[in-house]
Amino acid sequence: MSSKFENSCPKCGNKNIIKDLEIGEEVCNECGLVISDSIVDAGPEWRSYNGDDKNSRTRTGIGLNPTLFDMGLSTRFTTNRDATGKLLNYKTVDKMNRLQKYDNRSKVNDSQARNLSIALPELDRIAALLHLSESARDYSARLYRKSLNQDMIRGRSIDSFVAACIYATCRLQNIPRPLKTISAASTRDHGEIARTYRLLIRELGLKMPIDDSFKFVSGISSRLKVKRNTELRAISILSKANEKQGLTGKEPRGIAAAALYIACLENKERRTQKQVAQAAGTTEVTLRNRMRGLETVIYGIVIEPQSADQYVVQ
Repeated sequence: MSSKFENSCPKCGNKNIIKDLEIGEEVCNECGLVISDSIVDAGPEWRSYNGDDKNSRTRTGIGLNPTLFDMGLSTRFTTNRDATGKLLNYKTVDKMNRLQKYDNRSKVNDSQARNLSIALPELDRIAALLHLSESARDYSARLYRKSLNQDMIRGRSIDSFVAACIYATCRLQNIPRPLKTISAASTRDHGEIARTYRLLIRELGLKMPIDDSFKFVSGISSRLKVKRNTELRAISILSKANEKQGLTGKEPRGIAAAALYIACLENKERRTQKQVAQAAGTTEVTLRNRMRGLETVIYGIVIEPQSADQYVVQ
């Protein structure tokens, strides 16, 4: 059949085609023309009447999992029973135990497999501490595998590359996890992970999105345990400042902390500058500077504080 008739009826041109998988025909809904009578059924040749039958008759396992060093394509030895479930004699059990040992050794025989067997458990550990999603773990593992294939890890720390891949994933997927938090969860220090991260984005050609202050508001507000309307008010303040282009060139975490502190003042929630600065991972001086900037942009006024406690709600 011509390719121009693949999605329409060759007689009337109607695009509403009915596929009957039981008899294997494609029929035009308008004129009734049988377009094809040889549809291949890609489903199973057996029927299942409950969940147990469906699970027991499947022929495939789980999909490829990049967080496993062998992508999930591993073999498994059962050393005490045969395929029919009968117990094996002691000589066969001893032989199967030796085969199982050789099989386990052969899986990590090459250097890349050994590297992945060390790196991926460390990746799972850090991701569990940071409460990352399954998709973030998969993407981090793919980044690490790509770095390993390009021979970037030779002579460098495996743990620092794992942490750098996790941080790159958080930046690419807009997950609010700062490098300081990832460094605290890793076994390597902050400076080494930062250098590895710069090497990673340079060699892999990654284009990192610019962080905005909006994504940090929820994390800071949850640590401060403020009300929902205060968090929404902080987002509203940031939106107004963004419309007037008052957020350009400023550190997003400090801007988010300043907007949340102003919202606390307006909603009469008692939070000190020190508490807000600690929750945001910034300093009180930065918080006051960003507050003056937001007030200048939004309200057109400049408030010069007489002391560090001037903004504290009484």
